[in-house]
Amino acid sequence: MIANYGYKDGSGDYYISIDTDRCVSCTAGRACLQACPKQMFEIMTDDYDDEVACVKPANRRTLAYDCADCKPSGRSAQLPCVSACLPGAIAHSW
Repeated sequence: MIANYGYKDGSGDYYISIDTDRCVSCTAGRACLQACPKQMFEIMTDDYDDEVACVKPANRRTLAYDCADCKPSGRSAQLPCVSACLPGAIAHSW
């Protein structure tokens, strides 16, 4: 299942998607938790009693601002959370 955390406003769509099927099989020891400089990720128990990463509720409405330091404008950069996620479960929509 793909879980989407974020929002849409007049400037665009700002979502972090987490593929929970991939997240469950994480071999990186939940490295995404430590990789994010803003500490935006936490572990939750989903509807299937699996422990998966999610974006903290306090950050879900401010992703464009919270992720700005890791996303320099005008050039492509490998994001710390995406790099740390060895199963490839994390994606950004913008």
